[in-house]
Amino acid sequence: MLRIRQIKLPINHNENELKSTLAKKLKINQNDIINFKINKKSLDARNKENLMYVYEIDAKIKNENQILKKQKSNILKTPNETYIFPNKGNLKLNHQIIIVGSGPAGLFTGYMLAKKGYKPLIIERGEDIDNRVKTVEKFWQTGLLNPNSNVQFGAGGAGTFSDGKLNTLTKDKFFRGKEVLKTFVKHGAPEDILYLNKPHIGTDLLRNVIKNMINEIIKMGGNIKYQTCLTNINIKENKLVSIEINNKETIPCENLILALGHSSRDTFEMLLNKGLNIIPKPFAVGIRIQHPQSLINKAQYGNNLNLPPASYKLTYQTTKKRGVYSFCMCPGGYVVNASSEPNKLAINGMSNHSRDSENANSAIIVTISPDDFGHNPLDGIAFQRKLEQKAYEVGKGNIPVQLFKDFTENKQSKQFKTIKPIFKGKCELANLREIFPEYICEALSEGIKNFDKKIKGFAHNDAILSAPESRTSAPIKIPRDENFTSNIKGIYPCGEGAGYAGGIMTSAIDGIKVAEHIIKTYKPN
Repeated sequence: MLRIRQIKLPINHNENELKSTLAKKLKINQNDIINFKINKKSLDARNKENLMYVYEIDAKIKNENQILKKQKSNILKTPNETYIFPNKGNLKLNHQIIIVGSGPAGLFTGYMLAKKGYKPLIIERGEDIDNRVKTVEKFWQTGLLNPNSNVQFGAGGAGTFSDGKLNTLTKDKFFRGKEVLKTFVKHGAPEDILYLNKPHIGTDLLRNVIKNMINEIIKMGGNIKYQTCLTNINIKENKLVSIEINNKETIPCENLILALGHSSRDTFEMLLNKGLNIIPKPFAVGIRIQHPQSLINKAQYGNNLNLPPASYKLTYQTTKKRGVYSFCMCPGGYVVNASSEPNKLAINGMSNHSRDSENANSAIIVTISPDDFGHNPLDGIAFQRKLEQKAYEVGKGNIPVQLFKDFTENKQSKQFKTIKPIFKGKCELANLREIFPEYICEALSEGIKNFDKKIKGFAHNDAILSAPESRTSAPIKIPRDENFTSNIKGIYPCGEGAGYAGGIMTSAIDGIKVAEHIIKTYKPN
């Protein structure tokens, strides 16, 4: 096959026009094209008067070698981009491999191990998908929180209640990312995630994908225990020998994959007390901002209609050299109450696959470092908790919200105006400046005003802010060596909660990396 790059077509083209343009690019007759498929598709919106789709196509062509000799730029032989499993190792496994957490990292570690015959056990403190969805919906309606099963904990991890974005900047020379996308499609995700420049699944479709993957792991000999929390680890001569679950049952274990989410604060505390090396790391906190999706579409697409809801990515450095940027942008989405601890409140963004709500929302966050919150291992968690406790108080248990103009003037909002609020969970008009230190408030105000230069109307007086967006990433890191092992032999830190990923794709890829090491070291049990 041949790979043909930089095929540009107007946004309203059809498949016949794509094939015709492909033939012209190759300088051949359309009948010489045996078949073709899209490898990449992106939208070039730099010229609002002439938006174009840009394709990279893999095509099977008659007389391919002759065509290659004649062509020079943007046409090459399609490379082999197949993910290859490593060969199995020879060491004996005395006990079943145990994975803590069923988010993307744990799920893909478990899936890859099960696929090669290792029969892992996944333990998950939250509920299965169906019961978790019911629990979360009840929480949004009543405010009744289940600390072990919520937006953060349960089958699929925090990503289950998100936009389901699958884009990543990680280099993929071993094609792990492609394998992740193929696996998602195999289990029910839309096929367009294989080629779209900014693929996403959406929380509604992602739930079934996760359910199907877990069922497949079980069919291949693995297992998953829900409502099962890691409560202790037992170590002998700096080696893991067993774990305790739910404060009562001990299970022999020599290989424990810690695919904890970034909100597993009680587990981090236990692990630190048991001697696991944990260090603080920089992260970011801030607010979520809501605008009408039509405003974002206009800014990004001009007057062009019938395009997918537009997104944006914005960055800025303040006059005091602090970074402010958009994060986890949710076109046509919802701002959700994402709390996981009693009397504390955190928020996140979520979209269904259709992205069909009236508002766009995005986190606008400010970078912070141990110099801001402290250099002890869990000082970042303490900082998060302080923000979340204050938010719970200011919002009277509900999501605290404020209009942007009132935020700049440091006064409580009294009513919503021209922009309709869209939340999952109850909200309360408040003054968000009571939640954050002043340096964060200053950076947010300066950053949002700067973003208005890039997207007209971004700093609209009536833009709706809510807070706190405090779980952007783990505030800790669990160091690991070249064998993916922590300072305690047999413990493998993995994914976002351990500080090695940020989002669904990078977490899944990290899970595959850890699985590869296990496969190369041990033979199946």
